[in-house]
Amino acid sequence: MEYRDYYQVLGVGRDASAQEIKKAYRALARRHHPDVNPNDAKAEERFKEINEAHEVLSDPEKRKKYDQLGANWQQWQRAGGDASSFDWSRWRTAGQRGGVHVEYGDLGDLFGGGGFSDFFQSMFGGMGGATQRQPRARRGQDYEHPVEITLEEAYRGTTRVLQLESRRLEVKIPAGVTTGSRVRVRGEGGPSVGGGVKGDFYLAIKVAPHSVFQREGDDLRCQVVVDLYTVVLGGEVRVPTLKSAVELKVPPETQSERIFRLRGQGMPRLKHPEEHGDLYAEIRIAIPKSLTDEEKVLFEELAALRG
Repeated sequence: MEYRDYYQVLGVGRDASAQEIKKAYRALARRHHPDVNPNDAKAEERFKEINEAHEVLSDPEKRKKYDQLGANWQQWQRAGGDASSFDWSRWRTAGQRGGVHVEYGDLGDLFGGGGFSDFFQSMFGGMGGATQRQPRARRGQDYEHPVEITLEEAYRGTTRVLQLESRRLEVKIPAGVTTGSRVRVRGEGGPSVGGGVKGDFYLAIKVAPHSVFQREGDDLRCQVVVDLYTVVLGGEVRVPTLKSAVELKVPPETQSERIFRLRGQGMPRLKHPEEHGDLYAEIRIAIPKSLTDEEKVLFEELAALRG
């Protein structure tokens, strides 16, 4: 049987405090956790070693026994002995089924049993037995699915029907969502470990670009083409909105690129759909084309009057 150096596994000295051991363990466990390294056999094995070392060094009784064994083992090595002739029997825990606590989840649940080494089993007992502590419950994994919606759907709110294994799930997307919004469906994610809660399912929203409106938060912008005569003499022009067109009064001598603010004609505010942003309409002047000879004469006369 091979001797295991748990201090070396955690990268701490033999005089390390309980706090130093805990800190080293947490850092290593996060780095090598199976959720962080999916389908990585080396990380999985390293994670087992880290948990085993922490189980021994974080328990005062186990650590005391392990330190006594370590002192004898070092003395044996210095005398030229090897593992094959070392007397392991005096250190074995006959018939003991120790209480094993794994802070990041039960190894049997994570890896299908057999998480602890023969060295640990022989020295400190197995995973089972009446004195075994219950593994810490672990929350299920969250799932995320991207979905693209139109600006009109973001304005009104919409739904998407998804097929999750054998179930159909209808998800309501609220009015006012933006690109980057996440719609959560509780309890529809991955299964839990050790009696914890299931993960959640998220829709990751992307709002598609629109041919007329440009979105800025809850506000909208658009361009309104107005004929030359209306901007010179004044009049009314229809402005599109996501609800219905509205009339905008254009004062005489309105300049190109002037922006008019239409209050409450923008997007509904997420979580407060009764409130809306504003719509900013930018005037663009349409210059008349295909002028007749008579029209050209009139423009020439106008130009002469203007000096």
